[in-house]
Amino acid sequence: MATTDVKGQVRKKYGELAREAGRSGGCCGGSSCGDPITANLYTDDETQGLPAGAVGVSLGCGNPTALADLRPGETVLDLGSGGGIDVFLSARRVGPTGKVYGVDMTDEMLALARRHQQDAGVRNVEFLKGDIEAIPLPEHSVDVVISNCVINLAENKDRVLHEAFRVLRPGGRFAVSDVVARNAVAPAVRENLDLWTDCVAGALSEEDYRRKLASAGFEDIDIEPWRVYDGEDTRRLLAGAGLEDETVMSAASGAFASAFVRARKPAAKSCCGPECCH
Repeated sequence: MATTDVKGQVRKKYGELAREAGRSGGCCGGSSCGDPITANLYTDDETQGLPAGAVGVSLGCGNPTALADLRPGETVLDLGSGGGIDVFLSARRVGPTGKVYGVDMTDEMLALARRHQQDAGVRNVEFLKGDIEAIPLPEHSVDVVISNCVINLAENKDRVLHEAFRVLRPGGRFAVSDVVARNAVAPAVRENLDLWTDCVAGALSEEDYRRKLASAGFEDIDIEPWRVYDGEDTRRLLAGAGLEDETVMSAASGAFASAFVRARKPAAKSCCGPECCH
C-alpha cells in the first residue's frame, strides 16, 4: 500500500469530518455519536467549558491528557490535534505559564481548531500545520508528547516515534492513546483503506509498539490495553468498511483494543570526565 494512498485518504476523510463539524457544530462521528472507539472518553467535568464543537469532533480512543500527568509550566505537543479537545484540556493543566502545541496536516481541522481556540479565548495554545513524520519544532523543545488515536494512521511509524523522541527534552514523557492489535490481523483488514482511516488497519501489535519505541530511544515503556473491541463492535467497524466475510469478522473479534502507551526519554547524563568537561 503506497504511503501517498494512506496519507491522502487520511487527509481526505478528516478534512470532510472537519467540514461537517463546521456546518453542524456537533457530531461528525466523534464521542457523541456512540462510535465504539470514540465513545465515553471524557467526563462531564473535563468537557465543561470547552467549545461544543471541539467536544463533538473528538475522534480519539482515550484521554491522553489524564494519562500524561501534566504539570503547571510544562510545554506539551499533541500529535494530530484535530479539533483541539486534548490541546485545550492540556492547556488547562499546564496553566498560563505553560504552552501547548497542536500539530495537524489537515487544513480544515486546523481552521476548526483555531476557531475553537478563538471561541474559548485560550492564549497558551498554538496550532501548527505539519506532518507528524516531520514535526515542525526544534529538538529538545517540549516536556510531554501526547497523541490520541493518530499514530496508527501513519504508515511510517518509526519516523513518527523518532520525531517524538527528537523534540522531547531529556527526561521528557511520551503518553498517547492508540489502537493496538492483540493478535494476527487478516490481510483483508490490513489492506482496507477505510479501516486504515478508521484507526484499525494500521494498528501496531503491542510487541511491535514496544520494539519501535525502544528503537527510537525510549525507556520505561508500558502499554496498557483498556477497551477491547469484540462482538458487535468489531462487526460494526468491519461492515462499515464493506468487509462482511464471516470468517474475517470472527477472526477480528477481540483482535483490537484501545491502549494507553507510556514511555520516557532518558534523562541527560552528567559527565565530568576529560572527554566532556572543559
